[in-house]
Amino acid sequence: MDGFPAGSVDFEAYVRASGARLLRLGHALTLDRAAAEDLVQETLIRVGLAWPRIRQDGNPVGYAQRTMVNLFLNRRRRKSDIPVEQVPDAGREDDALAAVDSAAVVRQVLAGLPPKQRAAVVLRYVADLPDEEIGRLLDCTPQTVRSQVSRGLAALRRQLAAER
Repeated sequence: MDGFPAGSVDFEAYVRASGARLLRLGHALTLDRAAAEDLVQETLIRVGLAWPRIRQDGNPVGYAQRTMVNLFLNRRRRKSDIPVEQVPDAGREDDALAAVDSAAVVRQVLAGLPPKQRAAVVLRYVADLPDEEIGRLLDCTPQTVRSQVSRGLAALRRQLAAER
């Protein structure tokens, strides 16, 4: 790869290997495909700028996850409204449409959570991270993570029960 700085091949391989996983995490956090793509792009720009240091540190996945969560939380602090697609009419018989309805409901109830609770729930159940890692990413203790997840799940249960 002539013309590229040293280490860019490693970064390119990292992006190929982790891009889809970062997009899933971004989508679960933002609940919007375009916003998730923007979040991933901004995350990868920051990872790329710090790549020599991150590569030496040996934890590019953790750095990217932390960067993404911080970017998401900082964006949420600046914005007060959460865009949510309208939920399709319920009661359809088709299984494929029921799956779409379910996904829309999940997005809607997740959108109702405060950003830090949503991040904790997503990191636990979408990224499948342990409490210690989530705490590191959210800059809080594992006990706080468990509290955030517990409160988030309770709110999700209440909202889902109210919709039935």
